[in-house]
Amino acid sequence: MHLRIICVSNEIWGYQPTNQRPAPDWEINPQTAAVRSGLARSGFGETSEALYLNSGFTYSSAQEAFDSFADETDHYLYSRFHNPTVQMFEKRLAAIEGAEMCVATGSGMSAMFASLACLVEQGDHVVASAAMFSSCHVVITEFLPKWGVTFELVKGNDPAAWAKALNKPTKAVFIETPSNPLLEIVDIAMVSELAHKVGATVIVDNVMASPVLQKPLSLGADVVMYSATKHIDGQGRVLAGALLGSASYIQEKLLPFVRHTGPALSAFNAWVLVKSLETMHMRVESMVSNAQAVAEFLEKQPAIKSVRYPGLKSHPGHELAMKQMNNGGGSTIGIEFNGSQAEVFAFMNKLRVIDISNNLGDSKSLITHPSSTTHRRLAPEVQADMGITPSVLRLSVGLEHSSDLIKDLQQALAK
Repeated sequence: MHLRIICVSNEIWGYQPTNQRPAPDWEINPQTAAVRSGLARSGFGETSEALYLNSGFTYSSAQEAFDSFADETDHYLYSRFHNPTVQMFEKRLAAIEGAEMCVATGSGMSAMFASLACLVEQGDHVVASAAMFSSCHVVITEFLPKWGVTFELVKGNDPAAWAKALNKPTKAVFIETPSNPLLEIVDIAMVSELAHKVGATVIVDNVMASPVLQKPLSLGADVVMYSATKHIDGQGRVLAGALLGSASYIQEKLLPFVRHTGPALSAFNAWVLVKSLETMHMRVESMVSNAQAVAEFLEKQPAIKSVRYPGLKSHPGHELAMKQMNNGGGSTIGIEFNGSQAEVFAFMNKLRVIDISNNLGDSKSLITHPSSTTHRRLAPEVQADMGITPSVLRLSVGLEHSSDLIKDLQQALAK
């Protein structure tokens, strides 16, 4: 009897060296970048992006480890610093945004805090738009002063107020436009020009507009910040943040800070976001179309005192919004009722399609009572300065058919 000896190879079946095709020799559209940029296929030739769920990496020799930590060779070190899947997301978002570099973080607020914390030190001064998300307000007005950083808040799109605030050395300017929740519009180009004259770095929270509608870097800003939880994922699945800007800002300021403080994005969340970017343009465009229809309906309702939506001509910043937001009003609507908080709550409780939630930028339409939830942390006088009253709601319009959203609002408004 002869025994057949089978030699088992250590090589993995189907793994082949990758062939790199020439890149397009033309400037690709951002929507194509959302599908193609940052793609790094392995030797298996997978169609979809691979998910690298590893915390660490190995080296072929002690010398390679030495060279890697000395930045003398390109080699991943540790997923708190960089990870192949996270890098795919960063490269793809940077291509969409038109930025030199991107750094992803574990949440939008970790990105916001890092954007300023990597810049300022004791004695520095920060100027910010007064209308902003409550946690951003807390960082600027409560946390930074503990480091000896002074601040000034500027109300609205008032060139004179900005010029007055930016008449002395300033380290950073933080702008949220449109603002959350009442969609105040700030002129990014105007503020950037004033800020640069006094040496300030301009950071724009672009969450409410999304990368589809607004490109702050092209308007003069230095840094763009995102909660990627919102439109970028846009399906209520993961927490994430991102910062985009010049190579000098990222490499000299931001990377040393995030490397040693650790607000890292997980590889799994990055993979979800990579896939989300492929449909982001279609989702946002549909949400904006729905929001326009819903805002026009709401503006005609007697129970509603005012509707704040940049796509409406009645919005005080309409012309500027159309100029710097690619002719789109966004997916969020601010609503002020002619009634008490109890009446507003009764309206919310009658909704059958739209969900009560504190999130926004989601495929599902969500309604929020900012005064008692997202902006509850702020003092009543601060809320009042932002125009937030117990009668104000924030409606994030999703991907449902606009006719169903209007019918839902109509029946909830009915006495």
